[in-house]
Amino acid sequence: MKALRIENGVVDLSEMAIPHRDGEALIRMSVAGICNTDLEIVRGYANFNGTLGHEFVGIVEESPDAEQIGRRVVGEINAGCGVCEDCKRRDSRHCLNRTVLGIHNRDGAFAEYLTLPPRNLLIIPDKISDIQAVFTEPLAAACEILDQVAINKNHQVAVIGDGKLGQLIARVIQTTGCDLILIGKHPAKLELAARDGIKGVASDSLTFKPGDRPDFVIEASGSPSGLKMALDLVRPRGTIILKSTFHGAVELDTSRIVVDEISIVGSRCGRFEKALRMMEQDEVDLGGLITSTYSLTDGVAAMNEAGQSSSMKIILLNKE
Repeated sequence: MKALRIENGVVDLSEMAIPHRDGEALIRMSVAGICNTDLEIVRGYANFNGTLGHEFVGIVEESPDAEQIGRRVVGEINAGCGVCEDCKRRDSRHCLNRTVLGIHNRDGAFAEYLTLPPRNLLIIPDKISDIQAVFTEPLAAACEILDQVAINKNHQVAVIGDGKLGQLIARVIQTTGCDLILIGKHPAKLELAARDGIKGVASDSLTFKPGDRPDFVIEASGSPSGLKMALDLVRPRGTIILKSTFHGAVELDTSRIVVDEISIVGSRCGRFEKALRMMEQDEVDLGGLITSTYSLTDGVAAMNEAGQSSSMKIILLNKE
């Protein structure tokens, strides 16, 4: 089969055997999405070598769970050991022995086939198209914020970053009815958010009165500078939610956090059920977030376009 792999920092399309793992389902990838984490892996994040990709839709071809065979699925990316206390609490996201699809010790979804444990797979409701469903993983990551902090219509919220994840987060946070702004550098991306009723503000023209700063600042810029901006923006006793993952170290002024009594919340993977429900009930509009679609065989070119600042979601198709 064909697979888009990274080896020692070089991305290339390779031929390899169809994967097999005892006790796991074999899925034929239909659609996959490139996200910023994939780009950061190419830059050295996670020290990963192998098949890239963790956002996918596929058809189950083999599974220990016979009811899954032939069904359209998405897959939770963290595969836990199944026996530790975190896994027993049904939260493999923090299993110390977990593998992570296309990120840590597990080949990913930018391939004709991939494997995952049956418990990681969720069947896609008929109403949701493949192109919508490929957003399940990043949309779930956005939804995770509302499972971690209580945001309501009385709060002011700023999302830093007008890229793929920032756009999704803004659309999820918008459902709370809060006073929301999306901060970014790209006029076209801010205009994209504005079409869905989200106020966009250019980062170089941003001003707040001292007593009118946001209660919550969500950092999704994918840049180390985003954390400094978040600290500059958030009100005293406010909360910063960190969503970005990137390669490299970040300087942190801890004295400001202490003096202003700022809470910092790390936020990673979310539960897929909520994301699927939002799409099924048409609570979020994702249609305008796709820039380009490529065949898997053109995956290197797709990765190159995904790395351009003007790009939003780049899609890979596993064509017959």
